[in-house]
Amino acid sequence: MLKILVKKQLGEIFRSYTYDAKKNKARSKGATIGFFVFFIVLMVGVLGGLFTFLSLAMCEPMAAVGMDWLYFTLMTLLAAFLGTFGSVFNTYSSLYMAKDNDLLLSMPIPVRTIMAARLVSVYLMGLMYSGIVLLPAIIVYWVTVGMTVQTVLGCVVQLLLLSVFVLTLSCALGWLVAKISRKLKNKSFVTVIISLVFIGAYYFFYAKAQTLLTELVENAVYYGDTIRSSAYPLYLVGRVAVGDGAAMAIVAAAVLAVFALVWYLIARSFLRLATSTGAVARKEYKEKTVRRRSADAALLSRELNRFTSSANYMLNCGLGILGLVLGAAAVLWKGADFFSTLELLFPDSVETVPVLLAAAACMLVSMNDMAAPSVSLEGKSLWLVQSMPVTTWQVLRAKLRMHLLLSGIPAALLCVCIAIVSPFPAAQTTLLLAVAVLFTVLSAFLNLFLGLKMPILHWTNEITPIKQSGAVTIALFGGWAYAALLAGGFLLVGWRIGFTAYMAAFAGATLAGCVALFIWLKKKGCRIFAAL
Repeated sequence: MLKILVKKQLGEIFRSYTYDAKKNKARSKGATIGFFVFFIVLMVGVLGGLFTFLSLAMCEPMAAVGMDWLYFTLMTLLAAFLGTFGSVFNTYSSLYMAKDNDLLLSMPIPVRTIMAARLVSVYLMGLMYSGIVLLPAIIVYWVTVGMTVQTVLGCVVQLLLLSVFVLTLSCALGWLVAKISRKLKNKSFVTVIISLVFIGAYYFFYAKAQTLLTELVENAVYYGDTIRSSAYPLYLVGRVAVGDGAAMAIVAAAVLAVFALVWYLIARSFLRLATSTGAVARKEYKEKTVRRRSADAALLSRELNRFTSSANYMLNCGLGILGLVLGAAAVLWKGADFFSTLELLFPDSVETVPVLLAAAACMLVSMNDMAAPSVSLEGKSLWLVQSMPVTTWQVLRAKLRMHLLLSGIPAALLCVCIAIVSPFPAAQTTLLLAVAVLFTVLSAFLNLFLGLKMPILHWTNEITPIKQSGAVTIALFGGWAYAALLAGGFLLVGWRIGFTAYMAAFAGATLAGCVALFIWLKKKGCRIFAAL
């Protein structure tokens, strides 16, 4: 039974590789093999290659000064972080909040067997993510420094203990996430905030990686002595991999003891968490007058509620909102210095700078594509909005307004900041902002046009229309192509006719595109939506 349950758990994890949610049927064998090959290339080739290069940069210099243990300590910590991050949410969703908990618990299957099967799947996922870091580090060490019986045994023990520690930490954090999620009222915003924090931390450390690595390698002895004196457990962790028997015994005892404690706590709380439905807040009814809203306001509120209730929708289709706000802040903070630097780069054609600035603004705006999947997200409930006592144009107009509201306000903020610090003549600044504003409108019309032409209404997971639809892909890359054409066209031929004529022509073409798409949406677009 344990083997069957583990197989089921792994099948759920890799379900998207074997099942096509768009067509609501199993993938062909060729497609399934292709997805798994791509996954292996991504994990082993890309991630494994990245950590192999990191190991090559650190191993030999540290081993040369006798800091082998520090090398393994750092790589083990990195592996533990990646392994925990890669499996903690799998722990939360598969161990505590699995959708089939009630079904399995109603069967004549021991609770410990269900729990063990879920823990095995979490263990395997943690081993995969942590191994993709530690295995290259071990192989690089064996190739660079050499292999002995002690180091081979130590590295094997290190890998096994790391996998158990990652499982323990994932279970503890997964339990914490499960407890907190039961208390949250708006989980979507919390998910978005956490995701943005991790994205920001990733880019921060990526930018500082080379400096930190150089500093670490050059001062390995100093940092090693500091860790040994003030963080002795980390010293023992590194000593395990180099074959220190005493360190192996101490670290193994500590890891297994913590795992036993976590297992005991999970066994006690598993049934309660797996079968709980969350805290229900008690509310006292108070009579109040409900403000009447127009049909247009109600439809707009419906679109905004759908956007804010889905973390996937906000992260994948609304990330440009954050980009525009950060861009506005950056313009106010360092805009004047940045514009001056760009003018030095283009001394023969200073008019290039406002063109590049307009292209950058358009690229940020294009990262918002809320209207593209809005039609597809109606899904099987499309008949509800079609049966409402409103016109088809009112429904489509609400989707446009949602896009323009969420994208237009931060875009307007960026435009105001550019106008404040702009060193360009008033005519150039006006044309720059006009192109950015017109593109914001064009982007909304284009997104809805693509959503109507390429709808996906038969989906089982909302991520399909949000992230995997042709409408979203074309909308995103189409916006980037517009920005590239704006900048590249001026650099190639636009400078010959001058900034004013070129930007006026671009603004005119954009305005014509807006008018054409508006007419299409109001006439043919309404007919297409009504016939879906």
